[in-house]
Amino acid sequence: MEREVQRVLERIRSIIRSDGGDIKLVSVKDGIVKVRFENSCRGCPSLNSTLKNIVEKEIKKEIPEIKKVEAV
Repeated sequence: MEREVQRVLERIRSIIRSDGGDIKLVSVKDGIVKVRFENSCRGCPSLNSTLKNIVEKEIKKEIPEIKKVEAV
């Protein structure tokens, strides 16, 4: 499942990088994906929106077994 998540993140990464940020996969366990936002994403007021409306939405669409995506 980690490979599938990584593949989705690669697709999303270009959107995040366009604003000077980045996203890294930390872990996938028990249907929960943990990611770390880096660079300009840290402290960004839109971080939660990006996490839920882009990252989590796309991952769940591609991998229905995923229950939740969390930023760490």
